[in-house]
Amino acid sequence: MSTYQLPDLPDDYAALEPAITGEILELHHSKHHATYVKGANDTLDKLDEARSKEQFGALVGLEKTLAFNLSGHVLHSIFWNNLSPDGGDRPDGELGSAIDEHFGSFDAFRKQLTTATATVQGSGWGVLAWEPLGKRLIVEQVYDHHGNVGIGSTPLLVFDAWEHAYYLQYRNVRPDYVEKLWDLVNWNDVAARLTAAKNA
Repeated sequence: MSTYQLPDLPDDYAALEPAITGEILELHHSKHHATYVKGANDTLDKLDEARSKEQFGALVGLEKTLAFNLSGHVLHSIFWNNLSPDGGDRPDGELGSAIDEHFGSFDAFRKQLTTATATVQGSGWGVLAWEPLGKRLIVEQVYDHHGNVGIGSTPLLVFDAWEHAYYLQYRNVRPDYVEKLWDLVNWNDVAARLTAAKNA
C-alpha cells in the first residue's frame, strides 16, 4: 500500500531569501510538513487496524486527525510550488482574465486574499480556489488545515498563515509577511493548477 511522502522543495532552503529565511524554510519543510506526512500515514495505519479488528470506537477522532494531517500535507505541497525566487508581479493569460472576471481587478483580488490571510483567526491559510459548481474563482479562509472550505473547491494559490511560517522573522506582524509572499508567487504554477482544475 502506498504511503504519503515528504516532497522535495523546488529550490534550496535559502532560495526565497530575504522574504523567507533559509532557517524558517528548513524548519517549516523538514519539521512541520514532515510531521503532517507522518501523521497522515500513522492515522491510516490506525484506521486499517480498526477495520481489521472491527473496532470503530475511535473512528470519529481518527477521521478528524486524518483530515487535519492530510490537508496539511496537501496545502504545504501546493505552497512550496506556489513560491519561486523568480516570482511576483501579476498573472496574464487565462488566469489574469479569470481574476479580472471574478474579482473585478487584480488589485481587488490581491486586497481580498491579503486580508483573508492576515486576518485568519488563530492558525490557517488564505486560499485562491476554483469552485467547479459555479465555475468561478473564490477566496477562502482555511482554519487550521481543513475547516471553512467549500466542498469541491480546488486550491490554486495558498498562503500559509500559521505562526511557524513567519514568526522567527516577522514576529507577530503577519501582514508584513503576507506582503512579502506576493513577491514570490509563481504564477505559472497557479495558472497550471487552474487549467487542471477546470479540466478535471
